[in-house]
Amino acid sequence: MLSIYQWVNGSLREVVTPDGPCWINLADPSTEEILRVQTLTGVSREFLSDPLDRDERPRMDVDDDGTVLIVVHIPYHEPDENLHPFNTLPLGVVHTSNAVITVCNRSTPIAASFLDQIRRVCPPEQKFRFTFHLLWHAAILYLRYLRDIRQRADMVEQELHESISNEGLMRLLNIEKSLVYFTTSLKADDILLSRIRTTRQLEIDEDDLDVLEDVRIEYQQALEMASIHSNILTGTLDAFASIISNNLNNVMKFLTSMTIVLTVPMLIASIFGMNTWLPFANAEKWGALGFCMILGIAFVLIVVTIFFFARRRFF
Repeated sequence: MLSIYQWVNGSLREVVTPDGPCWINLADPSTEEILRVQTLTGVSREFLSDPLDRDERPRMDVDDDGTVLIVVHIPYHEPDENLHPFNTLPLGVVHTSNAVITVCNRSTPIAASFLDQIRRVCPPEQKFRFTFHLLWHAAILYLRYLRDIRQRADMVEQELHESISNEGLMRLLNIEKSLVYFTTSLKADDILLSRIRTTRQLEIDEDDLDVLEDVRIEYQQALEMASIHSNILTGTLDAFASIISNNLNNVMKFLTSMTIVLTVPMLIASIFGMNTWLPFANAEKWGALGFCMILGIAFVLIVVTIFFFARRRFF
């Protein structure tokens, strides 16, 4: 999808054909849309196609003609709950002589929030401030998704406290994957922002650098939140794994103890069931007493065995 915006009466308005500095937004563009942007701006095809690669890392590149490419990672929500609910993807920001071009391989809410908040929007001719405001919205989206992740993790943990299930553990694992993606991308973005601030290839005035510093603070806050949540979730998964292992050990101890307890009367019954002599077997008056004595011996041994295992907390 191709959208072109120009600064009109203090806000960005969508136009069909620009007649001055503009913002061109490419979201999951087709080949024809990329060719049209190339024709309008004269930017190289590599600068427009590289951010479409899902594995593209955050970086900055300056062409010989002064065209600047900045690739950052932004968050997005994955609607399929069977996968990790949150992930990151590359966003390319290209500066040409008369346009700011954003390229992404899918539509994201960053462009919509950027258009809605006038306070954080400026004319496209102020290229660096325009880009930094756009990155500020990406940082805010990171923070919002991280709060959502924390709420999801708390809900799953509450369910697991009541009953441990494989489905709940898999949901926690998927949330942990999202935090790993966020942490990795935020670290790379923070390094890129530091490089933009210190590089001599770009001519950025002091006011724009102040805006960049505000953006870095938001990214560092998001990185710290992602790291804390990831560490907490890792510890939670380890704790549940220990609980499952401990429960399994308790079950095995109980079953082993019950097997030994039941083996005692079986052993006695086996011994006296091999055509051997029984007490009082030949006495007419006391014949039934022998059978009762054997049962009594078996009962006493069972009680002793149960007491032995109970002292060692096998039950």
